[in-house]
Parts: sequence; C-alpha cells; structure tokens
Amino acid sequence: MSLDNRPIYTGGCQCGAVRFRVEGALGDASVCHCRMCQKAFGSFYAPLVSVRGARLDWTRGDPKYFRSSNHVDRGFCADCGTPLTFTAPDGVGLAIGAFDNPAEIVPLIQWGTEAKLPYVDTIPQLPGEETMADMASASYLADLVSYQHPDHDTEQWPPKEKS
Repeated sequence: MSLDNRPIYTGGCQCGAVRFRVEGALGDASVCHCRMCQKAFGSFYAPLVSVRGARLDWTRGDPKYFRSSNHVDRGFCADCGTPLTFTAPDGVGLAIGAFDNPAEIVPLIQWGTEAKLPYVDTIPQLPGEETMADMASASYLADLVSYQHPDHDTEQWPPKEKS
C-alpha cells in the first residue's frame, strides 16, 4: 500500500529490461479469445487487467509497441518479447501474467469467445504433473538455472557478475 492506502502492484517482463508499477485500484480483469489476442500472446487467449484510473509508471525501460489494428497498440519487451500491454481508446490493459503476483488478479469475464479454441474448456480435465516429475525424459531439469527476472523489483538487472 502507498502512503494514502492505495494498492500498489509491480511487474515486468521475463528478462527484467522492462518493469512497471501501478498505484491504485485495478479495473476489470478478463481474458480475450479473439484471434488478434491469441497471436499477440502466442497463446490460447490473452489475460488482461485494466489500469484505467490507476497510475502506471514504467520503472525500468519502456515497452516497444506494435499497432495491431487501427484502434489498438500492443506493448512488449523488445529484448525478450514478453507481451505487456493492450492500449485502446478506452485505456491501457496490462498482461496479468506480467505482474509479480498474478494470482491476486482474477479474471471476471471472457471476451472474443467467437474465436475461443474448442479445447480450452477441457484443459482443466487433463492429467497434471509438477515440473520435476518429468526428470526421466528431461534430465536437464536437475541443474536448471533460471535467468528470468525474479518476481520483485531489483536495484539492477541483470545482477553484476561476482568476482
């Protein structure tokens, strides 16, 4: 919380080149199944939350933008490609997965359902395994080191090499 008790949210891209801070209440959270969102996120749908009415600051770097239609610009990290924003005439939406704590942002509606992939609703019924359960076929997991930015702000990124 900020000094005036407004909520604060942080997040950024996978490589840490772009970071953001949102102060104030988030707007509606949703997923969009339209084909443009599928392509922009390289995924089944785009989970987004409106930051209209809140203060959005880019605290490290800035997104690069692609104009995906006559009304929408989509922001992403130019270094790692992480989708970050959806900017339309009615405001900015941020990618829910780019927040440091995405579990606290719950989508309330689905848009673009005419393009919803037919198997999306059956995914929860698929068998599930934890990552390390795949060690037999993916032995590289045993010594995997993540180079992704951690889910919190850092003074600098990437960290300086230790001598």
